[in-house]
Amino acid sequence: MATVGPLARIARLGSSICRNHRLSFNRSTQRRGIASCVDPSHGLTDEQKEFQKMAFDFATNEMAPHMSEWDQKEIFPVETMRKAAQLGFGGIYVQPEVGGSGLSRLDTSIIFEALSTGCVSTTAYISIHNMCAWMIDTFGNNEQRERFCPDLCLMDKFASYCLTEPGSGSDAASLLTTAQLKGDHYIVNGSKAFISGGGDTDVYIVMCRTGGKGPKGISCLVVEKGTPGLSFGKKEKKVGWNSQPTRAVIFEDCAVPVINRLGEEGQGFNMAMRGLNGGRINIASCSLGAAHASVQLARDHLLYLQFKLAEMATKLVASRLMVREAATALQENRSDAVSLCSMAKLFATDECFNICNDALQMHGGYGYLKDYAVQQFVRDIRVHQILEGTNEVMRMIISRNLLTES
Repeated sequence: MATVGPLARIARLGSSICRNHRLSFNRSTQRRGIASCVDPSHGLTDEQKEFQKMAFDFATNEMAPHMSEWDQKEIFPVETMRKAAQLGFGGIYVQPEVGGSGLSRLDTSIIFEALSTGCVSTTAYISIHNMCAWMIDTFGNNEQRERFCPDLCLMDKFASYCLTEPGSGSDAASLLTTAQLKGDHYIVNGSKAFISGGGDTDVYIVMCRTGGKGPKGISCLVVEKGTPGLSFGKKEKKVGWNSQPTRAVIFEDCAVPVINRLGEEGQGFNMAMRGLNGGRINIASCSLGAAHASVQLARDHLLYLQFKLAEMATKLVASRLMVREAATALQENRSDAVSLCSMAKLFATDECFNICNDALQMHGGYGYLKDYAVQQFVRDIRVHQILEGTNEVMRMIISRNLLTES
């Protein structure tokens, strides 16, 4: 069972964290320097404001001072993430009985936006880790949940999501990695591309083909580091997201126990898509954090560009509202949730990148120097328009919904 005190309900988050980790909160404390029109605490409950403040404080004290070093030296900040896990950020929407915080999708979005103001790249990895832990919690049996989730929620172990392949990026249903059943093991062969944390993480959520062509032939396996036949490609050199390693994950006659399959054969594609719906909200929330920080930087740097700042602030608030509405729809399992998640990911990642880019432009030549944080926000969130389904795929999902519903 989990060793972290349960954070079962949002109303209990503040008191539970205080009790378990000896932190205290001041409800009257306000974040300084945030203009009221873009204040991300608007519309939140007192409890949400408390853990939002906790996330902002963690970002300010534990992440922002190291953001540039992590980027330039390509450091995967394991110990910092474990500190975040002690606050409940390792399994934010995982159930409390296996060590999670049990919070909602909206709560999760609030936390990831705040953390991203300190380091987008690190927060983005934390969001992927959370998605993996949620998938085991949601689709695993009790034995699997108890075996994997507590360590993941504490970040004693780290997780990676393995869907994308070299030849099937946007068309995930055509993946080629195979898993053939032999006795009580699956023999896995194939490779996955662009895997965040690949080689440094401990648990891999792998989509593989156990049946015929198409989505119904896909299953989901949990592959543990050290399994014979599991190896990794070279560490990729990236424009951004440098505080998390990215490698190919390679399977060569990799024997995975049948007891590590989540759900039944043929259910993997549905699991992958359900994971990505939340992943799109998470990554859009990371874009919000970068845009929020960039607006603050631009405001502090050049106060006289009032009209451009007004446009940036308006786009930031519109993006935040869309992301939070989509998070609520997903939490409530509404019929429009998939479309709203796609809309939020499309709109927020596009507009927040533009906000960060405008902020860099407002800094002039200084914005292109690595001494100034705004350039790293630009580099780190550019990939958000590509991953969790490219924004072109988001447009396909939205238009398909519009054209097929009566």
